[in-house]
Amino acid sequence: MKKKIALITGGYSGEAEISYKSAKTIEANINRSLYDVYVIDITREGWWYIPSNGQHQPVNKADFTIQEAGTTIHFDAVLFCIHGTPGEDGKMQGYFDILNIPYTSCDAATSAITFNKRYTVAVAAFSGIAVAKSMHLFHHTPVNAAEILQNLQLPVFIKPNNGGSSIGMSKVNDATELMPAIEKAFKEDNQVLVEEYIAGREFTIGVFKAEGNIIVLPITEVITEKDFFDFEAKYQGKSKEITPAQIPAEWQNKLTAAAQKVYEVLNCRGIVRMDFIWNEGAQTPCLLEINTVPGQSEASIVPQQVKAMGWSLQEFYTRVIEAAFNK
Repeated sequence: MKKKIALITGGYSGEAEISYKSAKTIEANINRSLYDVYVIDITREGWWYIPSNGQHQPVNKADFTIQEAGTTIHFDAVLFCIHGTPGEDGKMQGYFDILNIPYTSCDAATSAITFNKRYTVAVAAFSGIAVAKSMHLFHHTPVNAAEILQNLQLPVFIKPNNGGSSIGMSKVNDATELMPAIEKAFKEDNQVLVEEYIAGREFTIGVFKAEGNIIVLPITEVITEKDFFDFEAKYQGKSKEITPAQIPAEWQNKLTAAAQKVYEVLNCRGIVRMDFIWNEGAQTPCLLEINTVPGQSEASIVPQQVKAMGWSLQEFYTRVIEAAFNK
């Protein structure tokens, strides 16, 4: 009998637009001989099942079931495709844990930690992974430019601390730009990360676990037209991605080992994407952040890496779904 899979998309943030694009790619590449797939749109206005006829039907939040042709559908597993809250920050994961429904992403604790950029690098650093020097700012506790410059050297990156699409991010080269950039980031989040710039090449790596093994996909080098990999670079064609990255074997080995260690240390599940800077001075990879529900649209990096691995997307999504049953 085919397993019933809920493909959840949408979300409560500005990243919902990307979630819908990702869901289309996943839905088009799921093995229908193994799975019946039901698209569930999670919005602030309600949770809706979207059948092929397009008539939205409400989801029963008490047990996460839907009605189809007079039959109650109980799901065997949930395939995560919500970027941002509540799908990437642990909220939906906790809900499915309570209902005892398997799912394809990291658990609630790991999702909550990795959604917070500062907590991510703090845990990674504690385990010996290199990270940039940074400060964690809260909206309720103002900090002036002088305090920041006592702790960090320019240039710095200013980022909203939660989320993964680089909205509200700035690179600051001059002290006069510091506070306006922080105000810009605070418009997106009530926590902000100020991080020292590390000179080097940027790499992003998809990692997942299948049959008990941590599998690192081919590494992608990201080269941006801009100064850094922001929302425009990620989603509006302002970057060039080279997969697999053309790098020395030593870099390849160190990046792969770092990605596997981060995945293990943070107790990740499912497919995640990690961003690193190669610190040319120290000859070591520095972890920037982790996306636990990485983009899956046609333009996204993980599908590029899967193809470079020599797999079809259908084979890949089958492995991701089956791993949810064997966690």
